[in-house]
Amino acid sequence: MPSPSNCKFTDSHEWFRLDGENVVVGITQFAANELTDVTYVQMKPTGTKIESGASLGEVESVKTTSDIYSVLAGSIVEVNPDVVKDPSLVNSDPFGKGWLVKIRSAESGKLSGLMDAPTYDAKHPVS
Repeated sequence: MPSPSNCKFTDSHEWFRLDGENVVVGITQFAANELTDVTYVQMKPTGTKIESGASLGEVESVKTTSDIYSVLAGSIVEVNPDVVKDPSLVNSDPFGKGWLVKIRSAESGKLSGLMDAPTYDAKHPVS
């Protein structure tokens, strides 16, 4: 399944999608598959100010714990309550119901420097 064309991607497997004034952040299907069963999601709380390159929180699986990083400075305006209650959404629907946080940032123009879906998929094919 190809990654959505309305997202931008990092080599560390985060995706970013503009949603009005906010940027939605999650992890890719490739990352979800590599982690296997996600068992715990802990994001920084709403209102947290973040810098570019800072951790937004962690995703824990039966294999490992992975930090989730932002490429944008801004503040967290929403944490997905559904994924906190049911971390398996990260595995079953990483680009939909499995999103992690929403950020308000004045730096959304930085997203244009990230990989598009075809470039990301060519580097990280999902089997």
